Amino acid sequence: MNELDQKINKYFPGLVVRKDLVKTVKGNAIVPSYVLEYLLGQYCATSDEPTIQTGIETVKEILRKHYVHRNEAGLVRSHIKEKGRYKVIDKISVALNDKADVYEAEFSNLGIKKVLVDSGTVKTHPKLLVSGVWCIADVEYEFTEDKSACPWILSTIKPIQLSHFDFDGYVEARKQFTTNEWIDLLVQSIGFNPEMFSKRSKLTQLIRLIPFCERNYNLIELGPKGTGKSHIYSEFSPHGILISGGEVTVPKLFVNNSTGKIGLVGYWDCVAFDEFAGKQKRVDKALVDIMKNYMANKSFSRGVETLGAEASMAFVGNTQHTVPYMLKHSDLFCELPEKFYDSAFLDRIHFYIPGWEIDIIRGEMFSSSYGFVVDYLAEILRSLRNHDYSDRYKEHFTLSSDISTRDRDGINKTFSGLMKILFPQGGASKEDVEELLRFAIEGRKRVKDQLMRIDSTYSNVRFSYLDSDGQTKSITTLEEEEYSNHYHKTIAEGEDYEISDSQEATLPLPPSEMTTAEPVLKEKHLTFQENQKGLSYDTLLGSYLRGTAAITVTDPYIRLFYQMRNFMEFLETVVKHKAPDEEVSVHLVTTEDEFKGEQQKENFEKIQETARAVGVNFTWEFDGTGTIHARHIVTDHGWKISLDRGLDIFQHYEMNNAFSFANRLQQFRPCKAFEVTFIKYRHGAEEGD
Repeated sequence: MNELDQKINKYFPGLVVRKDLVKTVKGNAIVPSYVLEYLLGQYCATSDEPTIQTGIETVKEILRKHYVHRNEAGLVRSHIKEKGRYKVIDKISVALNDKADVYEAEFSNLGIKKVLVDSGTVKTHPKLLVSGVWCIADVEYEFTEDKSACPWILSTIKPIQLSHFDFDGYVEARKQFTTNEWIDLLVQSIGFNPEMFSKRSKLTQLIRLIPFCERNYNLIELGPKGTGKSHIYSEFSPHGILISGGEVTVPKLFVNNSTGKIGLVGYWDCVAFDEFAGKQKRVDKALVDIMKNYMANKSFSRGVETLGAEASMAFVGNTQHTVPYMLKHSDLFCELPEKFYDSAFLDRIHFYIPGWEIDIIRGEMFSSSYGFVVDYLAEILRSLRNHDYSDRYKEHFTLSSDISTRDRDGINKTFSGLMKILFPQGGASKEDVEELLRFAIEGRKRVKDQLMRIDSTYSNVRFSYLDSDGQTKSITTLEEEEYSNHYHKTIAEGEDYEISDSQEATLPLPPSEMTTAEPVLKEKHLTFQENQKGLSYDTLLGSYLRGTAAITVTDPYIRLFYQMRNFMEFLETVVKHKAPDEEVSVHLVTTEDEFKGEQQKENFEKIQETARAVGVNFTWEFDGTGTIHARHIVTDHGWKISLDRGLDIFQHYEMNNAFSFANRLQQFRPCKAFEVTFIKYRHGAEEGD
């Protein structure tokens, strides 16, 4: 176990589980993760390896004996008949038979119906009445001559969810973790390896938890297939339900006027709509209208009576086009069905998760470290719905008066949710608060900016805030930074939009400049955001390397394979910008790897050999002092390029996939946050001197 895993087990004994165990025990049992982790939490919530292995076998045996596979339902029914009583794990739903004035249960996999349930059980577990609950139940069989009577008897029933938890103990234990450790613990609890994600990407994953801890929170996530958009809503919590967007009706979601039966919003903390996108989908306009009212006012009408509910709503769907394509031709909501492509409906959404920033899920992204038993975290998040943290930024910051009440509500709810998830104990620093506030504002701004493209009656809003010093700070979305030439096109049609130096650095040179004219080089300082795409060594550095005969690269971190690959791609940029009949000398100053120094030297020798064949004379040296920290590139024609991250500006990507564009082309990789400064250090020198 690493240091964090040891800390997790120390402060949350019996409440955490190794996340790779779920796959180990699942087999062919089609059950949600929270069901499996509930069982693992009973037998494997420990760091003792022998106990874990024994627990795994116990859980596998329980699933083997008691989980009902549909194709074996007949065999299980026979077991119950022959033994008289048998324990099963199945999804059970209950309905009221008003003609007989009794409650009747239906077992999803076992295939038995009309099993009598007493009123006390239904009152204790009301979710049995809506869409069903996974349970461990004792079922008995007693034959009777009465043909109208059901021979199946429900003896005991226990929904698979935590029975109790200590919230105060949770808050106290949180104090023992740093902010970054806590974020990593939560990411591991979701099932992912935090080392594969940037800070921004981790926060994006955690945004998906807000509907479980914030009442009446409306969230949308649109992005490419395979990014895990619906995973949390189907697998994470027994208090959330995932339904297909095409299967929703007013009676199912809100209320059945003929029976008076309340729908899903009355029983679940979070109702998520899967496959929400799709222009051709048929949608009932009455459903959209009642959803608009509910999302704005937390209430819906049942005939003459108005009812309230607390369920949050999450809408997830796939996009068919790239972000620049959508911004150029329409907007970021363009994939939605026509009836939902409605400015009044979309204005009720508090946060838009940019799904295109999230990597397609790969095997190495899953965690084999410790995280909370998801059912425990689900109960914690549910209890946090009773708290309000929305005002915790007001000591340091004030939202711009330009921001409307509805925008303000969206920002406050997102900020409150993030604070509950990350700082339930309080004590967040001003820097932490500002980071979460900026993130919350950006998510609401993404909604509002698209609304202005859809509906001209929406006026432009400056999304900004004031800090305690009276300084105004503006917020931009990441896609606004990346594609500013398309982003603002409908706000002022035909008006030229000024592109900043950092945005210009991500744009390829026009053909005319590449072939006839040298670009104008100037001193400048550029800042790039986390997850920004469209950047390459070529667009960032290429024009400053052209015409040089000697380059010195100082970077202490050219040791690991991916760092070596970065350096090789830098040399490719040098080759691309040098004349075929010229040679360039490249000297690297770095530090020797403590454990794999020989391998490092061997790799440098291979690079040296291949570089010589294309006109690059590569040499290197190891700094013996071990004190170099600055990372920069110096050319012999007068430019010093200071990179605060050196060449390590890209996040993890799939290096072994030959068919991945992120592997082949740098501009398709998300960046880390970094800054670069271009300095003319020999004034008056002409290029080429």
